[in-house]
Amino acid sequence: MDRLLEYIQLHPFLASLAGAMALAVLAFELKTRGQNYSAVQPQEAIALMNQGAQVYDLRDKDAYAAGHVGGAKHLDPSQIGNAAESLKRLKERTLLLVCEDGNAATKLTRQLHAGGFTKVFNLRGGLAAWRAEGLPLRRG
Repeated sequence: MDRLLEYIQLHPFLASLAGAMALAVLAFELKTRGQNYSAVQPQEAIALMNQGAQVYDLRDKDAYAAGHVGGAKHLDPSQIGNAAESLKRLKERTLLLVCEDGNAATKLTRQLHAGGFTKVFNLRGGLAAWRAEGLPLRRG
């Protein structure tokens, strides 16, 4: 411990730089955890679906028709603003939100959590991650 204090006294710039880097890493980790607290990987999404999770696709109608996760219901992007109201009957159910890249689903997940929904998850990476895993899509 004495040597550490001596090092800090002899090299204040390096010690403060190391401290700043540690704080930056901590801040990044906390931010990442806060954003992904309810995001699930495609394989975890399948497990949720097998347990009865209701899947909602947040993409536009044409993208939904071109290919969506099996069993997913379409939630039009224009309805996202009042989704908490339209989905309130499902407040106690497990919901899985899917969009193209995961951004819209993450925003809606936060909104629903703020509205009292406790079992809402979003697909990390969206349908792009689903496709990258080679998982099937339904058309129509």
